[in-house]
Amino acid sequence: MEQNEITKEITKDMNVTPLKLVVSPSKSKKTSTLKKMWEMKILYLVLLPGLIHMVIFKLLPVFGLVIAFQDYSVFKGITGSEWVGLKHFKEFIGDPYFWKLIKNTFLLAGFNLLFIFPIPIIFALFLNEVRITLFKRFVQTVSFFPYFISSAVLVSIMYKFLSPQGGLVNELLNALGIKSIFFFAEPDWFRTLYVGLNVWQLFGYSAIIYLAAMTAIDPAIYEAADIDGATRLQRVFKITLPSISSTIVVMFIMTIGQILTLDLDKILLMYNPSVYDTADIIQSYVYRQAFQNSGFPKYSFGAAVGLMQSVVAFILVVAANKASKKYSESRLF
Repeated sequence: MEQNEITKEITKDMNVTPLKLVVSPSKSKKTSTLKKMWEMKILYLVLLPGLIHMVIFKLLPVFGLVIAFQDYSVFKGITGSEWVGLKHFKEFIGDPYFWKLIKNTFLLAGFNLLFIFPIPIIFALFLNEVRITLFKRFVQTVSFFPYFISSAVLVSIMYKFLSPQGGLVNELLNALGIKSIFFFAEPDWFRTLYVGLNVWQLFGYSAIIYLAAMTAIDPAIYEAADIDGATRLQRVFKITLPSISSTIVVMFIMTIGQILTLDLDKILLMYNPSVYDTADIIQSYVYRQAFQNSGFPKYSFGAAVGLMQSVVAFILVVAANKASKKYSESRLF
């Protein structure tokens, strides 16, 4: 007799109904995903404004880049404007002022990267070693505050300090027997002032990211290092920096992507014809040529130059991301 028949006979004699294994059909992935989304509906509602902003101001304008290849007219629209191909790209590259703009843009961007990127890391490392909590919070708040001040106010404050008439810096120079310097009219001083203003405004805000990464470090590691007799400097280089290296790499790649996106507001507020030689960058040149000239704005020219900048920035990001594989496992894609 087979096993199934024996089982039936036994259950029949014992008057017991045999158990049946009931397996419910698995839900489809689509149903499961929708259920999870419904369970987290509040989080998706919080995310919704950001997504709408990204679609309207980041994704939809991408389709408008087609005007870079047209003589765009507001009255004719995208579909009715004349197609001119690479005309505006050639116009910009063929401008005798082109290489001066490239030089100024890359120099300012390079100085930004050289100072604005490492200073928040150094500041965060020092602040992380402060043991007086109240003082630590005070310093962090004071350093973070300039981020909320508008560029116009920051430039005005700097102008007051550096003014040739009554400015604190020139008053000190005069006391030392040095003649007053009109900093805002000296081309050689523009890059220093611009980078210094950016450092002052951004270093406290940028340091928050690294301080947050440091809070994830296990305190037991520091305790073990103290027992082994490690100094504070050794703990910084042997524990803290290696622990936040992935964050540093990701932030570096993101900074590279924005390297050519200089703060046009500050530059327009700070510069004047006397400092064009060092202050004029691609964005300011396009602003003057495309939107300040008499007649209708040259939207196509501005779009063409913007597209060129975006392509260069994308290439730099890809290169930085490839290079990061040699030093860290952190990558953006």
